[in-house]
Amino acid sequence: MTYVVTEACIKCKYMDCVEVCPVDCFYEGENMLVIHPDECIDCGVCEPECPPEAIKPDTESGLEQWLALNAEYAPLWPNISQKGEAPADAKEWDGVADKFEKYFSKTPGSGT
Repeated sequence: MTYVVTEACIKCKYMDCVEVCPVDCFYEGENMLVIHPDECIDCGVCEPECPPEAIKPDTESGLEQWLALNAEYAPLWPNISQKGEAPADAKEWDGVADKFEKYFSKTPGSGT
């Protein structure tokens, strides 16, 4: 089992999860984070830290797309181990539907 970041992170990117991860398995895209599935130790401490509830265990049904996306982008995006600034409008994006189709960016984040 591993944890995955889902669509709810897009344009929210709070990064509270990064601070508690004991193995630094978060990677930063321009407008979301992903978890490297081969590095995640399944401790689960990140899940309750995510304000938009974007982090889920991959054992939940229907998360295959998100596991694949996390696995694809973790090797391409910079690793982060410290919480950065959430976007100024993050709260406005919390709960917005269909963010992946409309707003997902393949661009790496700053890695800060």
